[in-house]
Amino acid sequence: MNTQYITWDRECGYQGKELARAAEILRRGGLVAFPTETVYGLGGNGLLASAAEKIYAAKGRPSDNPLILHISSQEELFPLVREVSDTGKRLMEAFWPGPMTLIFEKTDRVPLETTGGLDTVAIRMPEHPGARELIACAGVPVAAPSANISGRPSPTSAEHVREDLDGRIDLIIDGGNVGIGLESTIIDLTETVPVILRPGAVTSAMIAEVIGEVRLDAGLAGKDSLEPPKAPGMKYRHYAPEAAMTIIEGEMETVIERINQLAGDYPADKVGILAAEETKERYPHGQVVTVGSRTAGTIGKGLYRALRTFDHLGVEVIFSETFSGERDSEAIMNRLKKAAGYHVEILPGK
Repeated sequence: MNTQYITWDRECGYQGKELARAAEILRRGGLVAFPTETVYGLGGNGLLASAAEKIYAAKGRPSDNPLILHISSQEELFPLVREVSDTGKRLMEAFWPGPMTLIFEKTDRVPLETTGGLDTVAIRMPEHPGARELIACAGVPVAAPSANISGRPSPTSAEHVREDLDGRIDLIIDGGNVGIGLESTIIDLTETVPVILRPGAVTSAMIAEVIGEVRLDAGLAGKDSLEPPKAPGMKYRHYAPEAAMTIIEGEMETVIERINQLAGDYPADKVGILAAEETKERYPHGQVVTVGSRTAGTIGKGLYRALRTFDHLGVEVIFSETFSGERDSEAIMNRLKKAAGYHVEILPGK
């Protein structure tokens, strides 16, 4: 397949007839990768079972891993779900458009292929104006997981999409680097007490301010369960670089000392170190990749870029600082632990 490329710019939007071309590809069941404020999504017609099957095939994604439907306005939600509770309405009013996905009971209009065989459907209205314009022009809800090979770090630029999916999909929209860099918060509204299935930029504290009681899914504390996943990111290997990674958790000085000790057991070109901008100079041995600044709050935005960089460097093992105390730390540590396969070394005194 010859993958086409077009651009979207925040100042100028789409060029000429390119938006109509991308929308037509979606309507007829083709695949379009497009930027959102979180990560790049791999879009297909959410009402066509065949489009969902193409998404799974292009990504190498298990077909029981649900896809998120993206809409451009709240009015587009109602034909897709059986009921919208008062809780759901409050969350939509507070956080849509934005990096929050809600899970509802689905109507028959949404094929089971899109929902991974479940009677529930995950829906989001992105904040990114180019994404909403594309969805509105297509005239259909767009099923869109992250635009990467399943298991790899999610794409935060069109170049990341090209690395994984060039030749596998119809079109890639280059909108530059994304703003947030971590996938949306997912909240299950089908439970008596709403459940956060995946943390994101909309934090549990922010949600509690709007609706009161909310709880974290028990699976967020450990490894994947054997239950069918209700939302993306709950099961299977996710966000991972090719090299084995271990997170070192403890007081910062102790963490730096331990990482340097571990790194010394490997040739310098084969060991990777994931560090913040503030501590990158503290590691004399190994391939140091900075994930962002703790003080500037850019750790989340740089995480997937940093993990992909290790693949390009060809390291065999990665040791990572922990980022538990940072902004968006719920989401950052969720992704980092998944990427490391939950390999965490907790140092004494922590």
